[in-house]
Amino acid sequence: MDTTLQDPLVGQVLDRRYRVEARIAVGGMATVYRAVDTRLDRVLALKVMHPALAADGTFVERFIREAKSVARLAHPNVVQVFDQGTDGSYVYLAMEYVAGCTLRDVLRDRGALQPRAALDILEPVLAALGAAHRAGFVHRDMKPENVLIGDDGRVKVADFGLVRSVDTVTSTTGAVLGTVSYLAPEQIEQPGAADARVDVYACGVVLYEMLTGEKPHDGDSPAVVLYKHLHEDVPPPSAVVPGLPYELDELVASATARTPEVRPHDAVALLGETRRARGALSADQLDAVPPQALSTEHDNADDRTSVIPRSLTVPRPLPVNEDEEQQQFHRTSRLETPPPLPPRRRRVAVPRRGPLAIVVAVLLVLGVGAGVWYINSGQFTQVPALLTKTEAEARDRLGEAGLDVGKVERAYSDTVKRGRVISTDPAAGSRIRDNGSVNLVVSRGPEVVKVPDLEGYRLDKAKAVLKSEGLEPGMVTREFSDSVAKNAVISTNPEAGTERRSGSAVALVVSKGIPVDVPDVTGETLADARAELEAAGLQVRVATEQVNSSEYDKGEVAQQTPEADSQAVRGDTVTLTLSKGPEMVEVPDVVGDSVGDAKAALEAAGFEVDEDRGLLGLFGDTVKSQSVEGGQTAPKGSTITIKIR
Repeated sequence: MDTTLQDPLVGQVLDRRYRVEARIAVGGMATVYRAVDTRLDRVLALKVMHPALAADGTFVERFIREAKSVARLAHPNVVQVFDQGTDGSYVYLAMEYVAGCTLRDVLRDRGALQPRAALDILEPVLAALGAAHRAGFVHRDMKPENVLIGDDGRVKVADFGLVRSVDTVTSTTGAVLGTVSYLAPEQIEQPGAADARVDVYACGVVLYEMLTGEKPHDGDSPAVVLYKHLHEDVPPPSAVVPGLPYELDELVASATARTPEVRPHDAVALLGETRRARGALSADQLDAVPPQALSTEHDNADDRTSVIPRSLTVPRPLPVNEDEEQQQFHRTSRLETPPPLPPRRRRVAVPRRGPLAIVVAVLLVLGVGAGVWYINSGQFTQVPALLTKTEAEARDRLGEAGLDVGKVERAYSDTVKRGRVISTDPAAGSRIRDNGSVNLVVSRGPEVVKVPDLEGYRLDKAKAVLKSEGLEPGMVTREFSDSVAKNAVISTNPEAGTERRSGSAVALVVSKGIPVDVPDVTGETLADARAELEAAGLQVRVATEQVNSSEYDKGEVAQQTPEADSQAVRGDTVTLTLSKGPEMVEVPDVVGDSVGDAKAALEAAGFEVDEDRGLLGLFGDTVKSQSVEGGQTAPKGSTITIKIR
């Protein structure tokens, strides 16, 4: 019998706007329903706080804070919040409805995931949390139940019910809010002082669970799990699934380091590490099929958001006898769903009747009750979870549920293996009449396309062709080519005709044009240099500034760019800089000076110095004359001869 029929909210209209159609899930703080916005005529999810908690101002404030916080996060991987309000004792959020399942459903159904699938889920989760962290918020309750996987394959993060600002310390009256299996050590030791790294830790635990199909820490009681978070490292996933790459072990170890300072500082940093780890793995490593998890059974109660008493979270050895303490934990830590209120009934005065009339009345009541049950529940069943099942398995499950297979469509998928179910219509968990039919979308596997032959295509045209074929333009490098025109494609990597998954990147090698050896024209007149360069297929530009040169006469080419013997493309421009001739410098007068002083003065002015001693000056130390008289000018760098006596 469908339990939603027992929920007093199903069928009601909250706030004269939201018609509640079915209950989707029950959590520690609230119940989530599928509803219809009667004003905008759209399906949405309605998150309604448990009435018992609605009387607590702290919980209501936290509930409203979720609405305001998430409304500020415009990110495709965050479940949107549309509205927040109250109706009597009901406090609610109106949110985006994601048709599909949770990551918990996938793990319960499949156990461990292939590394590629695990990373495909983790990356959008980290992108969503990264947006929250950069906006100044911490989720604080990341777990598989809060990761939604839509029928269209999109991944979204939900339930920011424990979100708070990074720079805000939230009072929790000595208790820890969160889910035991995913709490970071600092959440246990210092409630309310956690930052973005608690989400990083939880994501590391979720990644471990996706890779192995089981949680890293377990125990007979939540207190044991808390103790292990504080005192034991998360083991490497390869210890449970032999053969997992070292890079994945390192990624989990980095995210779940017990010391917060060792972890990536936020989800954006962890996303970078995740992408680097993926890049280091081969296709075979990414697609390795893991063994089935030891158990796919799951206790939902243990993964509800809980209020954990502070007395259980201090880092201390566990007591020898925990029975009484565990009982106290179970009495105080779980916020059980309050029992639904029975619908009000009118009192009807029933006239006294004889025994026969009473029997007839009872039979009529039972008959009507049975009829109502038959009409409202007996004719309906729920669509079973079929995600990633083979088509044959899906048909068997539908048959066991008394349902038929309707239309079967096939679509490409990068994340779901060929022949397995991508989505169903109606979605899993939806109510459907007995003997109804369920439409299936079955994976064709990843779409494979051939790399087109792009040789000779201009770069912009080549990019357009790749996109039209379902591929992405990759890195562009440029090379000279004797046969391919400038800005046209020489080759691709992978080569033309190679099969690749749709969306793969293709690197392009583009022509820089036909190479030309640049001749050396330094020392030539401008006219001669221009003629030689133009004969080589190059254009000439003369620099406006000229330079002094002791090597080249005035008007000759002193410099050229590109340099001689380099390669350019036909039609490129060579810039020529002309010489102004040597720089003229005034020669200092050193006659009568000592040889040492004379040489120092001349060299300081930029001249070379030559000594002429002759026979009479072999032992002299005074300058008798100089080859260029003092006060005259000479080319800088030229040689001045001094005669010594």
